[in-house]
Amino acid sequence: MALRQPPVDHATKTTDFGGWEMPVEFDSIRDEHSAVREAVGKFDVSHMSEITVSGPDATTLMQRLVTNDVAALDPGEAQYAAITDKQGIILDDTVLYDRPDEGGFLFIPNAGHDEQMTERWKRHRDQWDLDATVTDRTEEYAMFAIQGPESPALLGEQTDVDLSSLSPFDVKAGTVAGCEAYVARTGYTGEAGFEVVCAWDDAQAIWDSIDCQPCGLGARDTLRLEQGFLLSGEDFHPEENPRNPYEAGIGFTVKLDTEFVGRDALEGVDVEGPEQKLVGIVLNERGVPRQGYDVTTPDGDHLGTVTSGTMSPTLGEPIALAYLPAEYAGEKASVRVVIRGEPKKAHTRTPPFLS
Repeated sequence: MALRQPPVDHATKTTDFGGWEMPVEFDSIRDEHSAVREAVGKFDVSHMSEITVSGPDATTLMQRLVTNDVAALDPGEAQYAAITDKQGIILDDTVLYDRPDEGGFLFIPNAGHDEQMTERWKRHRDQWDLDATVTDRTEEYAMFAIQGPESPALLGEQTDVDLSSLSPFDVKAGTVAGCEAYVARTGYTGEAGFEVVCAWDDAQAIWDSIDCQPCGLGARDTLRLEQGFLLSGEDFHPEENPRNPYEAGIGFTVKLDTEFVGRDALEGVDVEGPEQKLVGIVLNERGVPRQGYDVTTPDGDHLGTVTSGTMSPTLGEPIALAYLPAEYAGEKASVRVVIRGEPKKAHTRTPPFLS
């Protein structure tokens, strides 16, 4: 099957990501990473799924299918949430907008999950006899991230949205480069920044209007990993690495006073505590921890497996995430990461890795 194409022709090195042909890097991962940490960079994240939910029962449907308290949102507010099955296992994580203009919601699952989540929402809507319209907008909407300490000044030149009025997880409707768009104070880098959702046909004009370093998936991964942010399919997977929000470090998204699929299972985990937790690891020796590498005690007893790892461009240290016994979820516990058969000295650190 042919890969889905983003709305902007980037003419650079690409890779298959969630069924999309997406840019890996434009110049170098290190240069793009540094641009975001020190100035500003832009990302085409149009591979993310976009689904709208509207109608009289839209809030009820959203409330029952994500872990956070959707009913607490006002128009123009966004939130981060998990999507769980009956056992409380994370199917995906998502950011959802209570739309400030049209009413209803726009929620953003990860790449390649649009058909799955659209079907899930429609199936439960029908099962619960709710009045809501669920529409997959993934190939109608483009999405860009403008991230870094200089992002407010740069984006501010191209939008009529008062960016200074946006608190974290606020979203407003306005224009960017003269095109209608949502502007949200959200991101995946740990830096100040914004995400812009616009019509597919306006994508090129908006992308071209933001004059800064273009960044690919490589820098996006190193930036999010320094912050300890989860990557769907890597730090959790419902079949290959099934995890609940408490294990994955996003228990703050679980509101047990609401009714959602998986709530009863998660209530038990909340009371008893998870047996394993996602833990940050820093190598004390040379080497790069990669997904699938074993983590052991200093004596060689198996503790867990690396889910994500890289050489941190900002810190100059090898860093990783791994699920370990809960007692290791603290600072400076001594562990080993087995790289090509050699146990490398390492210690645990509570994410984010950047202080």
